[in-house]
Amino acid sequence: MTLCPAPVGTGIRFQRTDIGDSAFVDALAENVSSTARSTTISSGKVSVSTIEHILSALTGMGVDNALIKIDGPEVPILDGSARPYSEAISADGVEEQDAEREYISLDEELVIEDKDSGSYVKLVPADEPDYEVTIDFNSRVLGVQTVHWNPSVDYASQIGPCRTFCFFHELHRLLAFGLVKGGDVENAIVIVEKPVSSWKLRHTARKFNQPMLSVTPEGYLSNLQLRFPDECGRHKLLDIMGDLRLVGGYMKAKVVAYKPGHRINTIAAKRIREIILKNG
Repeated sequence: MTLCPAPVGTGIRFQRTDIGDSAFVDALAENVSSTARSTTISSGKVSVSTIEHILSALTGMGVDNALIKIDGPEVPILDGSARPYSEAISADGVEEQDAEREYISLDEELVIEDKDSGSYVKLVPADEPDYEVTIDFNSRVLGVQTVHWNPSVDYASQIGPCRTFCFFHELHRLLAFGLVKGGDVENAIVIVEKPVSSWKLRHTARKFNQPMLSVTPEGYLSNLQLRFPDECGRHKLLDIMGDLRLVGGYMKAKVVAYKPGHRINTIAAKRIREIILKNG
């Protein structure tokens, strides 16, 4: 995958170079085709999945326009965070273009709710982008975590490094459904809620070609250390920043999200896009 400069007004656009020179799909909410464990966008036969981390990095690093050339159907997971992307953007630098940023503004509060899960995303008109995210998985390990980002917070050091996560009991079920094929216990935080047998740990280690695994007293697989005590909450913030970039730009809005996920995040983005398109 290669990040390329793009002219003013392009927004974020993907090109599937393995399909052809005209195989483009724009990073817009109306192109969302799946939210199963990640966000996928499609246009005709052109599809790109797991786009949320790179969109989050571009947003956090202040990039308005970019062409992303990719030679396959999925954005690389790398270490499970957006840090490799934010570091690459920072090292290369960004170019100031000859145009003012056109923010997307809201006229009134917008609330999207999922009554079955209790999750919601609330967007309130504001003077600048502002995010407050709370996660609650009813987990003794994670507890309830609330995290925050606005432009005064350094994305590259505080949000970008935060890795994706899953629960130990999910791993084999996800593999059975053909998901997380690019994942392993080196690019995801694995949370262990209940005591597990040494046999299950050995079996998981074999599945992921790892040496013997154990569980820390805090309830995580012992193959890695947390980068922040609330790294999982920060990763959910990273995700929603990427998903909401599908509105087509930067929003002047305060986003308050409770138990967010790709499905409700992209529903919120679609609602905003509908308002934008309706208003011309």
